[in-house]
Amino acid sequence: MLAWRYLNPRRAWISSIVMISVGGVLLGVLVLVVVMAVFAGLEREQKQRLLGFSPHLLLQYSETGINATTIENWGEQIDRAKLIPGVVSAYPHVEDNAVLDSGSMQRPVTYQAVETNEPEQMAGIEKILDLENYPESTADMGLDARVVVSSLMADQFGWQLGDKINLYSTRNFQEVLKTYKSTEEPIVRERFPKEITAIRDLTEKQWLETSTGFTMNRSMMNALNEIYQLIEITDLRDGEHQALLGMWDVVLAAEKNEANDTFHFAEGAKAQFQEPLREILESKQDEMDATELKNLKSIVLPREVEIVGVFQAGMMMKMPDLFVPLPLAQSLSGLGEGVQGIALRIEDPYQAEQFRPIVGNALSKNWYVITWGEQFQQFFSLISQQRSMMYFVLSFIGLISAFSMMAVMFTVTIQKKREIGVMKALGATQWQIMRVFLYQGIILGLVGSLLGVFLGRLIIYCRGPIQDFFQSFGFDPFASRLLGLPKLPAYMDPKEQFYIGLMGLLLCMFASIVPAFFAARSDAAKSLRNI
Repeated sequence: MLAWRYLNPRRAWISSIVMISVGGVLLGVLVLVVVMAVFAGLEREQKQRLLGFSPHLLLQYSETGINATTIENWGEQIDRAKLIPGVVSAYPHVEDNAVLDSGSMQRPVTYQAVETNEPEQMAGIEKILDLENYPESTADMGLDARVVVSSLMADQFGWQLGDKINLYSTRNFQEVLKTYKSTEEPIVRERFPKEITAIRDLTEKQWLETSTGFTMNRSMMNALNEIYQLIEITDLRDGEHQALLGMWDVVLAAEKNEANDTFHFAEGAKAQFQEPLREILESKQDEMDATELKNLKSIVLPREVEIVGVFQAGMMMKMPDLFVPLPLAQSLSGLGEGVQGIALRIEDPYQAEQFRPIVGNALSKNWYVITWGEQFQQFFSLISQQRSMMYFVLSFIGLISAFSMMAVMFTVTIQKKREIGVMKALGATQWQIMRVFLYQGIILGLVGSLLGVFLGRLIIYCRGPIQDFFQSFGFDPFASRLLGLPKLPAYMDPKEQFYIGLMGLLLCMFASIVPAFFAARSDAAKSLRNI
């Protein structure tokens, strides 16, 4: 009761001391509640969006255990994956980068393949379409030449639905570099005259004709290994490389006779071998270079695509720049008919780590399972780190309010110095005096924490109208371009808010201990001399 009376010594409607103390605690708790709820909401929204179109588990094949290998028979693998209990859907996965050309602007972009026949993946993309700004957006990309782009890209380039853009495969650059490098070198017969001459002399003079074809002994066959050595050279012209491969195919087709250690060639093999050899011996460098550069046009030819949809993206969102049909992605990635992996979707994506052994046991050797948590580990680690940093920084607001309360409590103890002297003269113990000021801190901390949590939850609940109010003045600190969301996300965790309120209460209680300790240790005689 005495502690309660000390909170309003002038018996006014409300004490300025109470307002200052409670206000500091209230603000500290309120800011923490609001900011942590927004960060939690942003993280949850990010995960929901990513899990809408990204694989929950990704199956990749690697013969070496280091780099993933292109999966050619992916149709069979998908059929097997669908038989695993708990798998909702399975579809091919391709994710890579390309160079975008729009008007006079170019920039690198990332894209993800979409299997348009897979309802689960299509539904995830349809959920994130920006129908507010692009009401006619659709995720129906067909099989080729239609794409869905991010709102960031659409804003940057000023795109509208129906616009055409060009995509260049980054895989082309390696081919272009190889082609230009090969044209700078002499033709193969001039670069390796000894090897080509030896192969010519051997095959023209050393074929031993038989009734069923031709034969060669082991020493002659070993001499033909020069062909393989030339094939391994990386900067040969494509025509030269194909000619050498044609010769090597004839060599590989020979049948070995273990009895007399000879190799038998079928009838007509000599002519098949000498035809590509003649191309190498009679080729002209200018003509071969012209052919190489002419073929380059088909390599660097861009793919023109039409924009049929725009999805909502943000600077704080981990999303590709483009969604493209699977055949287009395979072409841009240089995969041919293959894919990079098999995407699996399960009933509960948050159980992906527990589901991994089930999938792993159903796979053969050299298959690897990657969960969505591993795929986006760095991104979500960054969000978690930012959230922890904000928690740390904003906690100082509560700490500052605790110091302010400590200063106020010191002022109160000085004002009540005489009363403290009277209580000690009447036999009050130090602990009884300390309890008066400790109870004051507890009351102020409890009221401030409860009000802070309540007002924080109220602000979160009304964040939409509040955001609209700021936008009416042309100020929007949470623009959709930044977040990729029309409304500021938030998730209220009662358990977290309880701990925030408890932290505010404990800080206030500890802040009152120091002034209460000094008040209890004051000299009663000195205090009473001032009466």
